[in-house]
Amino acid sequence: MAAPNRAWVGDFIYTATEEGWLFRAVVIDLFSRKVVGWSMRPDMHRNLVIDALKMAWFGRDPGNDAGLIFHSDRGSQYASEDFAKVLEHRTITPSMSRKGNYWDNACSETLFGSLKVERQHGQRFETIRQAKDETIAWLLWYNQTRMHSKLNYVSPMQFEQDWTDATVKIAA
Repeated sequence: MAAPNRAWVGDFIYTATEEGWLFRAVVIDLFSRKVVGWSMRPDMHRNLVIDALKMAWFGRDPGNDAGLIFHSDRGSQYASEDFAKVLEHRTITPSMSRKGNYWDNACSETLFGSLKVERQHGQRFETIRQAKDETIAWLLWYNQTRMHSKLNYVSPMQFEQDWTDATVKIAA
């Protein structure tokens, strides 16, 4: 991607706690690999992914004429009429993986794999709140600090700042 807010990808995973399941959805900007929205719930209701998308939208404010594409798998939450209405209202073009092709969501799969290995490997969570707190701490670290080879070994936030700085220079 040549600029932020052109293509986002969404996915979700779940984790067991002593109190029950915690489902976590994310929205990632493919330009910088920055997690721009997330949501956590004890169920897989479609609001899990709708809330993550709304957080991304209000945090990034790309505008209805951005030409934004949202890619996801074919899960029922993303295929729901309610989710489709949110996309349509914001003039976001939906894109879904081909049936049985999980590589289309490789970026989000990599993010969740890193979360499991780098932050939660071997951990048991007593409460849903504990799992949420650990997830949020890791997501903030991921955006602010974690370096990516695809981003020339800078964090997602630094990559976006470098792009903004270069864009301002060119415009001036």
